[in-house]
Amino acid sequence: MSTETPIEAAPMPPIKRHTGIMDILTTVDHKKIGMMYFWTALIMGLIGGGMAGAIRFQLATPGAVIENLQAVVAGTKTSEQVWALFSTAEGEKFNMMTTMHASIMIFAVIIPAFAAFANYVVPIMIGARDMAFPKLNAFAFWLLIPAIILMSGSFFVEGGAASSGWTAYPPLSLQGAGVNPGQDMWILAVHFGGMSSILGAINFIVTIANMRCKGMTWGKLPLLAWAVFITSIIQLMGTPVLGAAVTMLLFDRNFGTGFLDASRGGDPSLYQHIFWFYSHPAVYIMILPGFGALSHILASFSSKRIFGYFAMVAAIAAIAVLGFMVWAHHMFTIGMPTWMNAYFMVASYGIGVPTGIKIFSWLATLWGGKIRFTTPMLFAIGAVSLFVLGGFGGLILATVPSDVQLHDTYFVVGHFHYTLVGGSVMIIFASTYFWWPKMTGRFLNETAGKICAAFMYFGILLAFGTMHYTGALGMARRVGFYREEFTHLNHITTLGYTLSAIGAVILFVSIVVSLFKKKNATSNDPWEINDIQQSFEWAIPSPPPPYNFETVPPIPVVDQMPKGH
Repeated sequence: MSTETPIEAAPMPPIKRHTGIMDILTTVDHKKIGMMYFWTALIMGLIGGGMAGAIRFQLATPGAVIENLQAVVAGTKTSEQVWALFSTAEGEKFNMMTTMHASIMIFAVIIPAFAAFANYVVPIMIGARDMAFPKLNAFAFWLLIPAIILMSGSFFVEGGAASSGWTAYPPLSLQGAGVNPGQDMWILAVHFGGMSSILGAINFIVTIANMRCKGMTWGKLPLLAWAVFITSIIQLMGTPVLGAAVTMLLFDRNFGTGFLDASRGGDPSLYQHIFWFYSHPAVYIMILPGFGALSHILASFSSKRIFGYFAMVAAIAAIAVLGFMVWAHHMFTIGMPTWMNAYFMVASYGIGVPTGIKIFSWLATLWGGKIRFTTPMLFAIGAVSLFVLGGFGGLILATVPSDVQLHDTYFVVGHFHYTLVGGSVMIIFASTYFWWPKMTGRFLNETAGKICAAFMYFGILLAFGTMHYTGALGMARRVGFYREEFTHLNHITTLGYTLSAIGAVILFVSIVVSLFKKKNATSNDPWEINDIQQSFEWAIPSPPPPYNFETVPPIPVVDQMPKGH
């Protein structure tokens, strides 16, 4: 660390504190808002994960379907009776569950979970006492609540929740207009969640750009702060585009317009182009902050600085740019011109280059390091390996001929779950174990954490690896039963889900139990990593005081930084 004189912070204003529910409702403290994001994501994760269980166990018992089909052959039931049972009743419920599982996990779990760590840690990392706009920060969080209420409450309205998939493609999403308000509630929920993302993005951009302490240049910015800054730019540019797509859908459903309805002169493929222009970069909204967190964790427990700091920053920025240029690789089957398919295929390959730079940077950080296999480290290493597997699946789907064969099969489901569960969720778990001592002054149980990591890793590997295989054999997704020849593979997938669900429950129980234990991580640097990280959160008490700093610690000067930082 530098021997520069610590920077004197401005005098702290008087602190007016509320308690109990009023504190929750009125706080503008970035740390408390971060914890509110965290608890929201945790609770909704249990709900969204429970929906995944409902889907999985419906698929694990295909016997009833087979028996009814046999009854048709035997003449004891008509095909119309069976179709009515599985297409309208059970089929619609299954479609609702798949739609809401994906929507909740994306908009109410993964994005808010990374917002939780960004809110709590980033202002401290850059030497700020709070976000640039504390009240706007609180407002952005509270916009999530109506979004969650609308999505969850749509199950209880006439006709039930949205059942057109989380992509809400027309013409399927146009059905039930004026009769089933569930789809309209989904659209409004997306609007509320989108407004929350936009306001949060503005706040992070201004905070990181303008509120870094004296001496913290862009070249000394922690990688998590860089990742959040770049992700916020993606959110600010992409989220209004999603708003335009779902607004056209809302108007077609309720106000007689024909933007997307082919029967009224509209173009359903227009929705897909606009939707994916946001939703492909949205994949990086759900993983780039994790890449920043992953870099801190791997470096900390390797006893090394991150290898290739500037290459990592450039790679994250390149992914953000390229993410807006590859959206139509989700649309190879809609009949685009050959030249357009060729462009999006090559561009999709290109995005693998900065991704590879990050992977090799992490491996080089591990190479030769004094590795400590703590729970955060186990989750981080597992996340890297699972994300790489998901990336290979992405390269296969980026190839037009193979994508045409695999589109809308379980291969696609396995691919994006390897990236979003094996990548994002595993990193969220790693970040929880890593920063929980700083946030609460308490360690989570290490033994239980390692068991949790094992259950999560092997559960994810098993469940979604098997999906790749069944998808390659032709099993279609979003169908409420498996073909009989895939029954055993389906049961293996269900076993994988069960293992990962046990891991998630272990984490939840560990968090709850820790809150009732005496604080045991009250030192500034409970993981003993400050000399490696040189990040401000490890230079103040655990948990941090209300205003973070009385004096801002000194910034290390450039010539003292090891090669590669």
